Amino acid sequence: MKSIPVKPPVTRRNSFWLALSLVLMIVSAIGASAVQTSAYNVTVKDMRWETASGKALSALLYKPNAASTDSKAPAIVLAHGWWNNKEMQDANYVELARRGYVVISIDMYGHGDSDYLTNSDIALGGTGMYDAVKLAAELPYVDADKIGVSGHSNGARAANFSVAIDNEADVQLIDAVFLVDNDPVYRDEANDNVYFNLYGDRPTGLVADQYDEFFFRSYDADGTAVTAPRDYITTSNAQSFLNYGVDPAEEGEKREANTIYDDGGSIRVVYTPAQTHPWGTISKQTVSDQLEFWQEAFGAPVEIGAGAQIWQWKELFTALGLIGFMIFLLAFARALLSTRAFAGLRQDVPEATANSRTGLIWFWGATIVSALFSGGSYVALSQASWMNSIAFNGAPTIFTQGAVFFIAFWAAINGLFAIVIMVISYFLFGRRNGLQVRELGLLPGWKKFFQGIGLGALTVAAAYGIVFFFSWLLNTDFRFWVVAVKDFEPDKLWIALLYLPFFLVYFIANSVAINVFNRFTLRGKEWLNTFVLALFNALPAIVLVIAQYTTFFITGELIPEFGGIYSIWLFPVILILAATAVLSRKLYRVTGNPYIGGFINAAAVTLVSVTNTLTVTY
Repeated sequence: MKSIPVKPPVTRRNSFWLALSLVLMIVSAIGASAVQTSAYNVTVKDMRWETASGKALSALLYKPNAASTDSKAPAIVLAHGWWNNKEMQDANYVELARRGYVVISIDMYGHGDSDYLTNSDIALGGTGMYDAVKLAAELPYVDADKIGVSGHSNGARAANFSVAIDNEADVQLIDAVFLVDNDPVYRDEANDNVYFNLYGDRPTGLVADQYDEFFFRSYDADGTAVTAPRDYITTSNAQSFLNYGVDPAEEGEKREANTIYDDGGSIRVVYTPAQTHPWGTISKQTVSDQLEFWQEAFGAPVEIGAGAQIWQWKELFTALGLIGFMIFLLAFARALLSTRAFAGLRQDVPEATANSRTGLIWFWGATIVSALFSGGSYVALSQASWMNSIAFNGAPTIFTQGAVFFIAFWAAINGLFAIVIMVISYFLFGRRNGLQVRELGLLPGWKKFFQGIGLGALTVAAAYGIVFFFSWLLNTDFRFWVVAVKDFEPDKLWIALLYLPFFLVYFIANSVAINVFNRFTLRGKEWLNTFVLALFNALPAIVLVIAQYTTFFITGELIPEFGGIYSIWLFPVILILAATAVLSRKLYRVTGNPYIGGFINAAAVTLVSVTNTLTVTY
């Protein structure tokens, strides 16, 4: 009698994926810790203290073990950009600390674990930077004559705020400044807007990206840009900065990019890499420019070439952790199906709908129409004045995280549109062709519905429990560039409740669409169907990003009326929409319940969103 091969049980296969996810997260945390401590030659402390501005400031302190009261080291205060947090400066603090600098990387007020920012106090304490400078000056192992500030984007604006505060102080604390991806201050508003030198005799450097979405343009009297960022070095602004604030129409020599000018010990330099604004946080070239500048300004306690960088290994390790986190969400949820509490959720799923010409026309038609609506609605929202007032916290609303509201609202209207498409599809095609929505899980019953929510909540809580554990033990998290899973303060849970309903509408509707209405076997392969749906989930974002940057690189400017921040916000969306489609499909195949994956996706994405952005109160 011929034996029939038995397919391994899902639990056995799932045990492998669960173990792999845990291994990836453990390797991630240990590896990232080893890199950021320079093989434990640097001590890392997660700090939160009440500042002179009366707010609590959160920061990471990187102290080289060699720094002491007898061997004081230069200190550099770092600040991230708007809608980011202190970990976004990891490339800089890893490299600076291993070269012997004491580094304080702050959560600017309103970000991360620092106190909220009020709309009227944006410049308070240099948005937290100058308050951190004051702390650095009091540390016994810091050379108080060598304290520098550096920031990316609005972190550079925080540096400008801080220099202005320092200029008015009885004792000046800031000795050097390095700005990344934000304009220096060129003109004196209090003195007829003439060119002037805000930075005095402090060594001051600048990274001005040739394809910066926001800065390094010159404008005419009507506010129209007359020079592109790639032409910045030729402008009067750049020339005035390099010539210490003189009016270039009257005096000063013509100076070039990527050259360090030293007039009596006060250096000036402008670096102009051919890169975009967000790439400045993950650019080897920009890190190299930063290291070169501080070597010139302060000297490095440990001399290591600017090009010899290891932060990329930390990025690799934290990316492994991010992959492990995503696998864990799926594998742990499936593991819970083997427990008594959730065993009732496990069931066989009907075979995918057989291909027919009419069915495939509906499949492709609905998929393409949904993708077009997704892209079109995103652009339309970006141009809506009422939305911009909320997104940029210009109007007082309960939605204190404007950027999250923009993405959440966009997601919700796409979820509602998906529901409309599914209703039309069902009545015009599905019902006539035997589509049994109850059998396919659209109506699982209240008991299974709430069981599924319980399973999803427990899964997300367990995943974040691992994140919190490694943050507490090793000061690491799971991230890659603009996508980050990190620990958070309890207040973020209350903020998350504001946005969770919006994300639930989208992710539940999306999971129902993917699993109930669009389960076709393309070319006889269900994985191909899953791939196509995941691709089309992310395709509108991909197309908009490609269109934006193709236009930018060819013309030197962005697509008219489509601001650069909107394409930047799409970077994490691409990964999230593709990954969540796969997760919901995989969970559906063992439960026949589309709501479980939808809830897990909505909860996880909401927490990722509200813990990595700006919170403004009114």
